[in-house]
Amino acid sequence: MKGTTPPGMHTEREAAAWVRGMFARVAHRYDLANHLLSFNIDRRWRAHAVRRLLKQERESALDICCGTGDLALALSQASSGVVMGSDFCHPMLVAARDKIARRRAPIALFEADALSLPLRDASLDLITVAFGFRNLANYQAGLIEMRRVLRPGGMAAILEFSRPPNPLFAALYHFYSRRILPWIGGAISGSRDAYRYLPESVGKFPEAPELADDMRRAGFANVSFEYLTGGIVALHLGER
Repeated sequence: MKGTTPPGMHTEREAAAWVRGMFARVAHRYDLANHLLSFNIDRRWRAHAVRRLLKQERESALDICCGTGDLALALSQASSGVVMGSDFCHPMLVAARDKIARRRAPIALFEADALSLPLRDASLDLITVAFGFRNLANYQAGLIEMRRVLRPGGMAAILEFSRPPNPLFAALYHFYSRRILPWIGGAISGSRDAYRYLPESVGKFPEAPELADDMRRAGFANVSFEYLTGGIVALHLGER
């Protein structure tokens, strides 16, 4: 199983460097673009994921590829456990730090590559990633690393863009993501390339059933997924 392949990149190292640079360029307008382009539905997706994940209390949770910290904040607001966030893009972490400070949330942030987390084996109850997994340079390595840091019985959650199973809705979404989203996202962020890459990365990402199979191959048990908003997004869950 491969990882993201930005245009002109040939190795995992090159892909990771390109992704880090791309997110650094758009960090200052990332939240505005996300909320506008999703019509604010991204907030509902995260809220739904948190409700599913915190049906039982989790003592420790880490949101990898945390970006500006939205999912980590949602987890922290709904849980009394320890919540952390990590990302390998420093400007994104700066934006997350400022947002978390404004809300006085008890969230610990650290800079790290999701493929090599500075954590002990079996040290977390919950690990999450929202709209960042498809940007990993190696998807299978990412799944294995997520499982490594989970305690037995711990849960991994991947909230990620998908491809709608309904052909008509899929065609409408494809038109929006390929024709409209790059223009609006580029105008807001100043980086047209970033908002061309993002929908293209969705098209190359495994479909929801395939990602579920990949989670099973990485050693996860009780793997399940559900489509949200007609399949624009899928939430995958798996236990160690």
